[in-house]
Amino acid sequence: MTAPTLVTGATGFVGSAVARVLLARGHALRLMVRAGSDRRNIADMPAELVEGDLSNPASFAKAVEGCRYVFHVAADYRLWVPDPAPMMAANVEGTRLLMQAAQAAGVEKIVYCSSVAALGLIGDGTISTEETPVNEHSVIGIYKKSKYRAEQEVLRMVRDQGLKAVVVNPSTPVGPRDIKPTPTGQMILDCAAGRMPAYVDTGVNIVHVDDVAEGHALALERGVVGEQYILGGQNYLLGDLFRMVAEIAHVKPPRIVLPQEVIWPVAVASEWLSRKFGIEPRVTREMLAMSRKKMFFSSDKAIHDLGYAPRPAYDAVKDAIDWFRQADMLK
Repeated sequence: MTAPTLVTGATGFVGSAVARVLLARGHALRLMVRAGSDRRNIADMPAELVEGDLSNPASFAKAVEGCRYVFHVAADYRLWVPDPAPMMAANVEGTRLLMQAAQAAGVEKIVYCSSVAALGLIGDGTISTEETPVNEHSVIGIYKKSKYRAEQEVLRMVRDQGLKAVVVNPSTPVGPRDIKPTPTGQMILDCAAGRMPAYVDTGVNIVHVDDVAEGHALALERGVVGEQYILGGQNYLLGDLFRMVAEIAHVKPPRIVLPQEVIWPVAVASEWLSRKFGIEPRVTREMLAMSRKKMFFSSDKAIHDLGYAPRPAYDAVKDAIDWFRQADMLK
């Protein structure tokens, strides 16, 4: 019997894409899923399901038992939380304990899905790489801080404890099966529906979610333990991205560029409403602070070392919009 490959976060956007790529490569899949989670993204997959949660480390030993490889994709991914403690515990301590469990179980190799959020960011339009200097004080936002700390913990375990882990850093994935949707998916959905009258000027790196998944598989096959690999696509100014979305969706693009100081009071009010009524805020002060820096990255290392070959951002956005339409999320 073939030893299984564990994928955490397999019901999610990136995790389900990773699982599909591994399935196509002949891996026997074990998928760690949260109790009561939305499992539409894995409903058609022949895989063993094991219930587990980053906030429940007692579930890890069973999940990793007998596995040859582990892909740790699960994370608490929200750009705003009223209480940061549970996110920090899940993303940092949960990751550390899962790595520990995998190592104890004799797992041959681990691919840890971090994020470009954990990397150094120049922010003025200059393109950042895996080598761009970073320190925690410059990392804005609880989610980004949690991913930075988790990545540093994985790299420390590689150095000090011989953990056999490779780190991948996806940029901003878009594409099919974004069921929640993610914050970026929601932005594309709003623009494609003509509900985006204005925006803040910033920059993002857009990549097809299936290319990110392919990059995970390549990191297992060709990645060097202890190395980091950015899995990105194309760098876009937000205005250019919205014009592309509008062209694909046949709507008018947003034309008003709002200065930060105009939106700041809206962000404060959004956070207050969220705390009082539990409404998910569309804009927060942390989001505005993040948007001051253009999030431009290079995937040259992954292209050169792994054979990573991301498709154009246009294809990613078109596939996302087509899927939103098929899923009745865009009308």
